[in-house]
Amino acid sequence: MDIATYLAATLKALRQSRGLSLTQAAELTGVSKAMLGQIERNESSPTVATLWKIATGFNVPFSRFIAPPQASAPQQYDPDKQAMVITPLFPWDEALRFELFAITLAPGAESESTPHEAGVIEHVVVIEGELEMRIQGRWQRLVAGEGLRFRGDQPHVYRNACAQPTRFHSLIHYAKPE
Repeated sequence: MDIATYLAATLKALRQSRGLSLTQAAELTGVSKAMLGQIERNESSPTVATLWKIATGFNVPFSRFIAPPQASAPQQYDPDKQAMVITPLFPWDEALRFELFAITLAPGAESESTPHEAGVIEHVVVIEGELEMRIQGRWQRLVAGEGLRFRGDQPHVYRNACAQPTRFHSLIHYAKPE
């Protein structure tokens, strides 16, 4: 099964398992009913930002939509060659409550992330290039070999102001449910 088909089936199954209509799912995620329907029918590939909204709204890890259990090789999520390519290195681990991604941000690209669920901590380590991050309204610049840990339950922005792609790892650690 290709990643788009897997994503569509996962979204539909998740929505239906919770007994939600498309309208209710739209209210929960902040993504329009029309867009959710198109994704479920595999007529549209969501942007990374939209997929984050869906994962956050359903309170599930991002990798649930792009990394089928027992996948033989890492799946890349690159909807229509967008500016951000995400590859799960370690998909969601229930026992350890984290997921780890390798991310490539195209030159000049900027990606705004909606806040993750309460208690999420994100760790970002730049592998190649330079990464600018806006957290709590303040921009910070990271170069290869530098890292940053921050609360992921607040808005944050990733930006590559350079002429070359920036590669970084993002480890997302989820709080234990109460």
